[in-house]
Amino acid sequence: MQAVLDELTALGGKPVTELSAKDARKQPSPADAVKKLMERQDIKPEKSGKTDDISIKLSTGEVKGRVYRPDGDGPFPVILYIHGGGWVLADLDTYDSSPRALSKATNALVISTDYRHAPEDKFPAAHEDVFGAYQWTLENAGRWGGDASRVAVVGESAGGNMAVSLSMMAQAKGMQMPVHQVLVYPVASTSMKSESYEQHAQAAPLNAAMMKWFFDNTLSTEDDWKNHQINLLGAKTLSGLPSTTIITADIDPLRSDGEMLAKKLEGDGVKVDYKNYEGVTHEFFGMGAVVDTAQQAVDQAATNLKAAFAGETKAAAKPPAAAE
Repeated sequence: MQAVLDELTALGGKPVTELSAKDARKQPSPADAVKKLMERQDIKPEKSGKTDDISIKLSTGEVKGRVYRPDGDGPFPVILYIHGGGWVLADLDTYDSSPRALSKATNALVISTDYRHAPEDKFPAAHEDVFGAYQWTLENAGRWGGDASRVAVVGESAGGNMAVSLSMMAQAKGMQMPVHQVLVYPVASTSMKSESYEQHAQAAPLNAAMMKWFFDNTLSTEDDWKNHQINLLGAKTLSGLPSTTIITADIDPLRSDGEMLAKKLEGDGVKVDYKNYEGVTHEFFGMGAVVDTAQQAVDQAATNLKAAFAGETKAAAKPPAAAE
């Protein structure tokens, strides 16, 4: 983990908080640091299945997508993967390793979706796109051998936030819900006041000032800051949401967000498997090529996803009530 952070420092990126969103997107990412470290250590990327770059047609326009198809004939269970980047940064390439690892670990068809980014398109644009991508996945996964009756969602960071929002929207509309949701160091609150925000205010690669920068770029009004689609801990209830895996990194301002979300979900009757991984930082999940702990986290997610695909885990048996 430290070797990755050292490589990231050596790449010489500027603090995004001092930049416009446009310039911030040009800065080196943790994924770039992992690639440099792999080159330095002569580690070759693992080959897995086939990928297909696609366009996902939504009512708001088109967004880019990437399909990761396992070897074999299927039908395959399906994962909709939602990348992070604080609603402002990153794309399908930045977050290529996580969906690739998940497809291999679960033998599932993974559809990775992009979405409109802030500040050009502020909240709730990205959330609406992700929900649209979920509906699109239900209708189109069969084109690659996917079984649309077994669809789970996985999101990292801001993507974890949108995974929960997606489930809430599906619940409110009375439509098919994900069989499981995996939330990797999710954003669960807009307050930025927690034990981990204080402990790791200066952490890398994510710090507290960056989170404020992300929120300031994404949210327009005071009501947006309170909206339960992004401020998940402010929802009156999360009852009836799918069984959930929550993974957090110990050296991360968002650690407490994940922990508090796990407690809220459990309190509302949702089955939760929560684990905090020590000695790692935000963004570790996709670093399995160089960080052993990342593979442990992928294995945890894969175990729970495979159980859900097999019908062995269910959302809590409570009357469905739209989260408010």
